[in-house]
Amino acid sequence: MPDALLTASRPELLDKDGDRTLRGLLYDLFAFGRSLDAARARFASHVGLSPTQYLIMTAIKNSTLDEPMGINQLATQLRLSGAFITNEVNKLVSDGLIEKSPHPSDGRRVQLNATAQGFGLLTRLAAFQRPVNDALFGMLTQDEFKSLSQLLARLAANGERAVTVAEYVEASLAQEDGSATKQPERRQKAARRGR
Repeated sequence: MPDALLTASRPELLDKDGDRTLRGLLYDLFAFGRSLDAARARFASHVGLSPTQYLIMTAIKNSTLDEPMGINQLATQLRLSGAFITNEVNKLVSDGLIEKSPHPSDGRRVQLNATAQGFGLLTRLAAFQRPVNDALFGMLTQDEFKSLSQLLARLAANGERAVTVAEYVEASLAQEDGSATKQPERRQKAARRGR
C-alpha cells in the first residue's frame, strides 16, 4: 500500500499489510460501540431514563463512602461536561431518584446518593443488565477481561487528546486549502442540485 494511503504512521500500528489490522480493529470497535449504545438505550428505556441518566444512576450506585460521587466526579468518570451533568442530575433529583447531601469533608461540594425509589429502579435495572452484560463479555477469560478493562481505560483517557489533534489537523489542512468547508467537487455539485 502506498504510504500516502496509510491511516497511521506509528510502526506499532502497522504491519506487513500496512494499516489493515488497524482498520479491522476500528471497524470492530465501531461495531461493538453500536452494540453498547443499543444495549445502553434499552437499559435506559427499561426504567424510563435517558441514556445519560442511566449512566449517572449506575455511576452513583458504584460510589462508596470513601469516594462519594459528586458532580465533578460524575463529569470526570463519564467524560461529559459538568454543566450537562448538573442539568441531568437536577432532573433525577426532581424525579425523586437521587438526592443531594453535603459532602462530609468539603462544604463546597455535594454528594449524590440514590433514594429508595432510585434503588428500586437500580434493582430492576440490574436484573436486565446481568444477562446482557454476560452476553457482551462472556466469551472472555477473567485475565482477558482484566486486560481489556485496563486497555480501554487508557484508550478512553487518550480519546479527548485524539479529538483535539483532529481539530488541529483539520484547521491546518483547511488553512492550506484556503477554505474551512471545502468539499469534494461531486458533493458541491450535488448540494447545488438539491437546492
